[in-house]
Amino acid sequence: MPASERDRAAARRSRLLWAGILAVIGLVLLLLGLTVANGAVAGIEVALAIVLLLTSFAMQRVARRETLYREEGR
Repeated sequence: MPASERDRAAARRSRLLWAGILAVIGLVLLLLGLTVANGAVAGIEVALAIVLLLTSFAMQRVARRETLYREEGR
């Protein structure tokens, strides 16, 4: 495996790791916002959770797209 492919694979794994971390944080904030928090704090937590979950989804999509459409050197 050439160095550029290894770098690309490492970057993909890193993006997927960060996407997973953002998703977990988003789910925790969503759970807290819907159950424990009340008032304006709950609204802010839910909005932040949705933003984190959408960001996580976008990062996963980019990482998978790079894998799907990568140039194969022949």
